[in-house]
Amino acid sequence: MDRHDDFREFVLARQQVLMRTAYLLTGDAHLAEDLLQSVLIKVAGKWPKLSGGNPEAYVRKALVNQYISWKRRPRPEVLGTELPERGASHDDAALHRIVLRQALARLAPRQRAVIVLRFWEDLTEAQTAEALGCSPGTVKSQAHHALARLRAFAPELACLLNDSEMEEVAR
Repeated sequence: MDRHDDFREFVLARQQVLMRTAYLLTGDAHLAEDLLQSVLIKVAGKWPKLSGGNPEAYVRKALVNQYISWKRRPRPEVLGTELPERGASHDDAALHRIVLRQALARLAPRQRAVIVLRFWEDLTEAQTAEALGCSPGTVKSQAHHALARLRAFAPELACLLNDSEMEEVAR
């Protein structure tokens, strides 16, 4: 048995969930793949120490930290500001997803991380605080401010941006 078999099993079992988190953080499939790959490379070296604890929480925290680190580096970000025209091929849910993703891209990295972890990953405030290395009060404050900014960036989604419906819009 190879010493990395446990790590391979973990990655195979949790890859989709971790990829979704990376995608929601970056908003781009290719960047999400790069983010996840860079984190998994680092985690592979530390695997013997992690496998006994909660490796998924560790990897999630590493994704957030690496994402925030990447956002500090200046990179050109190309986002379309124009919404597609309404037509027979676009339903309301698709338009809502586009508008929401554009609004998420405008949030500060930590605010976006809070929204992703709280509403898409469905973590508690305490789990989110642990993942971000801050207090639960900071998570509450960041979530409150992030939701207010999302409502300001996309007023047409204000009715959708509450705790219970946010997850449904992103699907």
